[in-house]
Amino acid sequence: MTEPRLGLRENLAQFSLLVVVNAFVGAMVGMERSILPAIAEQEFHLVARAAVLSFIVVFGVTKALTNYLAGRWSDRFGRKQILVGGWLVAAPVPWLLMWAPSWEWILFANVLLGVSQGLTWSTTVIMKIDLVGPARRGLAMGLNEFAGYFAVAASALATGWIADHVGLRPEPFYLGVGFVALGLGLSALAVRETRHHVAHEARQVGAPAATLSPREVFWRTTWRDRDLASVSQAGLVNNLNDGMAWGLFPLFFAAARMDLGQIGALAAIYPATWGIAQIVTGALSDRLGRKWLIAGGMWVQALGIAWIVVAAGFGGFALGCVLLGLGTAMVYPTLLAAIGDVAHPTWRASAVGVYRLWRDLGYAVGAVLAGLTADALGLAAAMWLVAALTFLSGLQVALRMQETHRP
Repeated sequence: MTEPRLGLRENLAQFSLLVVVNAFVGAMVGMERSILPAIAEQEFHLVARAAVLSFIVVFGVTKALTNYLAGRWSDRFGRKQILVGGWLVAAPVPWLLMWAPSWEWILFANVLLGVSQGLTWSTTVIMKIDLVGPARRGLAMGLNEFAGYFAVAASALATGWIADHVGLRPEPFYLGVGFVALGLGLSALAVRETRHHVAHEARQVGAPAATLSPREVFWRTTWRDRDLASVSQAGLVNNLNDGMAWGLFPLFFAAARMDLGQIGALAAIYPATWGIAQIVTGALSDRLGRKWLIAGGMWVQALGIAWIVVAAGFGGFALGCVLLGLGTAMVYPTLLAAIGDVAHPTWRASAVGVYRLWRDLGYAVGAVLAGLTADALGLAAAMWLVAALTFLSGLQVALRMQETHRP
């Protein structure tokens, strides 16, 4: 067997294929982003914000737990098998969203979506890290997250437009059937296993100082290692504010008399900015380092949320969404690259799984916190609270985290 080579250029075909696959992964979750809160209110007559946001809670919890398992299973069974399995779990989701007779069926669809996202997105991240090696890790993560979140934006925009012209169900979710078919077909027929690249890199960097058990990897990534722990908490707070944005922004914009088309456009601006800018910010972290992009990105996110609260009209809301997207772009690929900087290749996939466990629990925490605060004090108060927590998260990174990548 030919010795594998590490690098983006050396593995461009497989890397590009994984970028395309991850675009379909992102498009699956983008289907819901602009219209599911409206379905909750208009078709199932849910009034409490906490109840409306319950779909994000079940999605976040199941995705977080599956992220952790995906990291461990990728080391044990191989990346490709986990990727294909994730697409098989996604297959019923569009049909459930089209024809669900009650809100409980929508929640079940989001359990399956969370499991699928945890398996598919985690493995595409891990496989790209495997392929590129240490030198271009930030760029690799920027391209991966660009594909996923630009597709989230495009899917949200498309479903919002379809819903505005045809209706909330079932037509917007026809797109999901195509996403599953293409993602599953490419993953099963064209994607190749990358574990041999991991073995090659491990031989280059040498044996780790100690063999770590899954429990030791968990606690090191969660708390004991100051850099990994800073990354994990920043990831959690990042997705906490994303969970709030996913659930409350459509309601906040509707209260400001935006129509479904405008809400769909605003729901797309934030992840589109986030997705496109990551191509630049991921590569920038390879040149400038990780720490201050992460801390600064959290502060820009806080500013974006605060701007939306005080803005008026489509233009003001759009500017706030751009700021939120830019801040998230500074953070998202850089956090993954920092995990790759610190973790040894032999336990890196497991560390990515632990980080993504905490990061995606942020969806559930954000939905619960934002929903309860909105019910008690109003939508604006919930958004101010999340903005403050995001600012404090950036401060924690500035004070505790060390630079993990010195170009």
